[in-house]
Parts: sequence; structure tokens; C-alpha cells
Amino acid sequence: MKNSVAQLRHTSSYERREGHSSRRRSSSPEDRYDEQERSWSPPERNYSDHSRYDLERSGSGRYIDRHEDTGEKERERYRKERERDSDGRKPRRSPSPKESKERTVPPSSAGSGEPPAKKKKEDLDPILTRTGGAYIPPAKLRMMQQQITDKSSLAYQRMSWEALKKSINGLINKVNVSNIGNIIQEILQENIVRGRGQLARSVLQAQSASPIFTHVYAAVVAIINSKFPNIGELILKRLILNFRKGYRRNDKTLCLTASKFVAHLMNQNVAHEVLALEMLTLLLERPTDDSVEVAIGFLKECGLKLTQVTPRGVNAIFDRLRNVLHESDIDKRVQYMIEVMFAVRKDGFKDHPIIPEGLDLIEEDEQFTHMLPLEDEYNPEDILNVFKMDSDFLENEEKYKVLKKEILDEGDSDSENDHAGGSSDEDSDEEDEEDEQGEKVTIHDKTEINLVSFRRTIYLAIQSSLDFEECAHKLLKMDFPESQTKELCNMILDCCAQQRTYEKFFGLLAGRFCMLKKDYMEAFENIFKEQYDTIHRLETNKLRNVAKMFAHLLYTDSIPWSVLECIILSEETTTSSSRIFVKIFFQELCEYMGLPKLNARLKDETLQPFFEGLLPRDNPRNTRFAINFFTSIGLGGLTDELREHLKNAPKMIMTQKQDVESSDSSSASSSSDSNDSDLDSSSSSSSENSSSSASSTNSDEYKRKTNRQQRKKKSKESHKVSSRKRASERKEPENRAEQRRHRSSSDGRRKSRKSDRHSDYASHPKVSHQSSLLSR
Repeated sequence: MKNSVAQLRHTSSYERREGHSSRRRSSSPEDRYDEQERSWSPPERNYSDHSRYDLERSGSGRYIDRHEDTGEKERERYRKERERDSDGRKPRRSPSPKESKERTVPPSSAGSGEPPAKKKKEDLDPILTRTGGAYIPPAKLRMMQQQITDKSSLAYQRMSWEALKKSINGLINKVNVSNIGNIIQEILQENIVRGRGQLARSVLQAQSASPIFTHVYAAVVAIINSKFPNIGELILKRLILNFRKGYRRNDKTLCLTASKFVAHLMNQNVAHEVLALEMLTLLLERPTDDSVEVAIGFLKECGLKLTQVTPRGVNAIFDRLRNVLHESDIDKRVQYMIEVMFAVRKDGFKDHPIIPEGLDLIEEDEQFTHMLPLEDEYNPEDILNVFKMDSDFLENEEKYKVLKKEILDEGDSDSENDHAGGSSDEDSDEEDEEDEQGEKVTIHDKTEINLVSFRRTIYLAIQSSLDFEECAHKLLKMDFPESQTKELCNMILDCCAQQRTYEKFFGLLAGRFCMLKKDYMEAFENIFKEQYDTIHRLETNKLRNVAKMFAHLLYTDSIPWSVLECIILSEETTTSSSRIFVKIFFQELCEYMGLPKLNARLKDETLQPFFEGLLPRDNPRNTRFAINFFTSIGLGGLTDELREHLKNAPKMIMTQKQDVESSDSSSASSSSDSNDSDLDSSSSSSSENSSSSASSTNSDEYKRKTNRQQRKKKSKESHKVSSRKRASERKEPENRAEQRRHRSSSDGRRKSRKSDRHSDYASHPKVSHQSSLLSR
């Protein structure tokens, strides 16, 4: 212990002497370098100075087995180094090339003792100093961009790339349900074709950081995919690769986030349902607690969509879950999750809708669905995430500006159509353009894009209105052309037919338009006739809604009752669909008006020409069919006049036949007189006119024969009718005669029978007919 203390004192006095001597020698560069080298730490000197460390440790009593002559060795090493330095040799430590350049002393200055002139550092761009780029305030970045005149230079491209990356990342991080429309417009303002890799990276990072907003990011990807399908495909490829990587590494968190994103992309029709079924099959092929948990979380998000698209596939997945529940050895918690999953399916996934409210922004027909299998090899294209100089930078920027203008102008026109109905130029089906020679060429729009957008606008206005008055005000404010009047009426009727049950809203809306302008009333009249002619194409639910809406229009006198002219009730002219339509139509009218008022309206003399097909009187068979039809639907009170007409039909037929016979007989007598006069004139005429008179007499004789045959037929029919009447009149006397026959004796009965036979024989129609023929 005493020796160590003595050594410590000796070394400290040595260091003090060395310090004084170094200060005295600090004037020369070599001395300054020695002093700097001594200030370096042992790793920098490339050797280890253990003397002080060992002395301190030995002083504290921890390490006492060090060599006692370490101080001597150190002093010897320092002495040798100083001697080498004084001889002009290089120090033991070799400095870096940069330091050696700075410390190289020219021979002229070495002798004079002046310090060498240091070279200035080259001015480097702070953006190019790091791989990710240094942070530069936005104002300074814009100023730097303005100072660069060459827009295609490396520095300008690098600055624009950094600005693009920061803008995309910031926009993706602040998107939510309320501002998604504005964020999408701002994203499209940026060149996302150049920064598609950074966009995909930002979306995936934001989703993994906050999986609760996965539906929002899926909506953003769906909108971008409808305009740029290659970006949606890139995001989906990276998601598949992330899921496979998490599955191989047993990383449950990565699998959960990736599968949840894929589920919402499938709900948005970006990914195909085959990918979802493959992922579920892979997770349940070798079930573990984690894989079953991931499968259940995935199935909750997209189960309703899969049920609608592939019910057989969903049944197979749930059968596999049932087998896992009963056969596999899994945790109680996971078993409970499977049971909860079956309960969610039984409730119809009511807490897990396909697309949450406010995020259904893309039509299904406009979406591009990617068919990417799970097991294929995909290139994540990670090179797109980093900066790369573009030789055609300015050309690509101009191309994207044109593309951006087309996309954003299309969005603006859609928004204007939503609020103002669009201009007449957009709604017109024909456009005039000039060809190369200056002549106007008419282009016909056969795709009906304008018609589809017009119908979409009307549908959105109807669905966003609280009552029919507000809806009518919105639709009238659109100022659409007159050519679209009928299309508007058709759209109102189609919206009414699509409802599960009839809503009075549509009847009131259609009635309001009919009251406002005659064109709408005429349009609904034509639509009624078209709907009745094609009523067999409608389902029962749609048919019921259409019938109730037109019944409302007739009850309110929004359209005239003359539209019933197209309805003809007969067995040949009606179908099952048309009879159902007429049934619901008149039952609804009866509920609105009541049976007495409806009957009075149908008996209106001014409207009778329009009700001839509805209440037919031309044929007893059709009359009987109409009576039976209205009686079967509970409206037999409307057929009182038809019943009376059917009772009086034989009498009316007889009177009509008698009139026909009298007219025929008068025409026959006149024709005979004319024939006689013709014969007399023909006998006194010359031989030249004999041929013509002969031909006329032959034609007259032919007419006479045909008239006689017709009269015979009619007389036979009249005799049959009269015999029926006589038989009915004889019923009462015959009954009385029977009473007399019972009262009288047997002889009297025989006599009365003989007398009755003679009387019957005398009054028999055949006998009377024969006697009339004989008398002739």
C-alpha cells in the first residue's frame, strides 16, 4: 500500500514537470500536436494508458496485483516518442486523410514556424448531405426553389421531391370522415404518379399506427384507385406482402393490421373476395390461438360483404370454425371469441356494416377491382420510396398537370350537377364539333353517360330531402331542359317502386309537379299507359307501389281519369299481373274516395267513353267477366249497372234483330221493284244493251237468293226465341191444368190430356212453322 502511494506521488510530480515543459514548448507546431495527442482518450491514441487507471484502482484497494513498474514503462515510452518527434518522424497514430491534408506543413513554413493556411470547406447543399434530407423550413425551401433557374437540375428535383413527400405525409395523417373530400382534392393536386411509392408508404404507416381509422384510409385508397388503378394495386401488393411476412414471423399485430386493411379494401371493391377467402383458409388451415384470433377479427370486418357475394364460401369458413371449436385444443378465450362470432353472424353483422356512413363515395361500376392471389410473387417496388433523378422531369410534370385538370374538372362538374343540375350542354345527348375541314359533325352519345349522371342527381336530391316540398324546390331549381321532363317523372316513379313499402312522399311529389305544369301531367299520362302495357315485367312489390302511386294521382285529380281508357277487362286482354295491378289500383281508390264517390265517378256521363273497356257492355261474356272480377276483389257495388245490362241483354238483342229484319225486308222489296223495272226497260232496249242488262239481272237474282236465305235463318232464330218465351208463359196454365187433373176423374183426365195434346200440337213452333211454309 505504501509503495502504491509513493508511485502515485512520483507520477503526479512527473506530470506537473511535463506540463510545465509542454507549456514552455507550446510555441512550435510539433509541441502543439503532442499536447493535443496527450489530450486524446486512449482509444484515440490507438494505445491504452493503463497507468493512471491501475494506480487509481490500486489506490482504492480493488486491483493490487498490477505491475509496480508501469510508471517506469510509461516514462520510457513518452521519452522515445519525443525523440522520434524531434527527429521529424511521423507519430505512431496515423491520422485520417482529411486531417493529414489539414496538418500537412509545407517545407517553407516548417522552418519559419508559421501555422499552415487552412483550406475552406466546400459549400454543400444541406438537402444532399443526408439520405433522407435535412429539415428546411417551408419558407426557406420555397425561397430556395425560386432562386434555382434550371428546373430540371438535381437540386430542384430533390427539393420538389422533399416537398412532395412532406405534403403527402401531412395530408394522409390529417384525413378523417368529415374532411375526406377536401383532403382527396389536395392529394390530387400533388403529383401522386411520381410519389406513388411515398403515398403507399404513408397510407400503410398511418393505418398501422391507428387501425381504428382503417375504414377512412380504405375510402381514400378506393377514391385514388378509381382514378389511378396502379396506385391501388401497389398498396394492395404491399399489404399482401406484409400479411405474409407477419404470418411467417408469428407477428400477430402485423397480421391483424394488414388483414383489417385488406378487409376494408374488399368492402370498397378494391380487392377481390377470392383474396379474403384465401387468407381465411390459410389462417384456419393449422389453427392456433393467434391465427384463429386474426381470422375472427378479419371475418368481422368483411363477413357481411362475403355473405352477399359468396355465401357458400362463408358457410365453408364457418364450418371450419365450428370444427376448430369442437376438435382443436385452443384457449378458452379463443373459444369464446368463436362463439361470439357465430352470434354476430346470427344478428346479421349489424354492428359491422360493409361501408360506414359517409364513406360510400365511389359507385360500384366506377371502381376497379384487383384480382391478386395470396401466394403469387409480388414486387413491392421499394425503389419508389426514395428520390431518383428524372431526365424527363418537366415533361412528366406537364403531363400530370393535364391529367389533374381532367380529373378535378370532372369532379367540379359533378359537384355542380349535384347542386345546380348541370348545364344544358352537359345534359344534351348530342354535341356538335368541327372536324379538320371546318364542317360541323354531330356526335351522338350512345353510352348515355349524361342520362346516368342526371338520374343520379335526381336520386340524390330525393334522398336528401326531408319532405316533398323541399324536394320539389330542389328539383325545380336545377333548371334542366324540357327534353328531360319525362325522364324526371320516370325517375320519381322508379324511386317509388324501389321502396319496400309505398311512401306517400312520392305521390305528393308527383302530384305537385302535375299541378305546376301541364307537361308533367302529360308525361305521367304517357307513363301510366306504358306501365300498364309492360306491367308483367315488374315484381309484385314494385307493381303494388306503382299502382298505389297512380291511385293517389287519380284521387287528387293530378292526372285525368281518361287514362283508364287503356284498361280493357276481358279474359283475353288481361294477364295475372295486369289483374293484380287493377285490383290494387281500385282498392286504393276505394280507400281514398269511398265506394259511393268512386261509383259516382265511374257513372259520370262525360267519362263513359273512357270506361268502355273497364266496364264492357259489348259482349255478355266480357260483361260477366268484369262483374265477377270486381265482385272477387270486394268491389261488387261498382257493377250494378252491368248486372242490369246483363239482364236486359236478351230483350235488347231481340229488338236489334227485329230492326235488322225490317230493314232487310224493306231493302228486299225495293230491290224487287227495281229488278222489275230493269226487266221492262231491258226488254224495250236495243240488242246492243242486252248483254249488260242480262248481267245486271243475274246479279239481282243472286242478291235476292242471298236475302231469302238470310231471312230464313233469322226467322228460324226468332222462332226459337219465341218458343222459349211461349214455354215460359205456359208454365202457369200447365200447373193449373195439373191441379184440375188431380181433382177430376180418370176419364176427365184422359179427355183433358187429349185436348192438351191437341192444343200443344197446334201451338208447337215446328208445326206452326210448317204451316207457314205450306201457306206460302
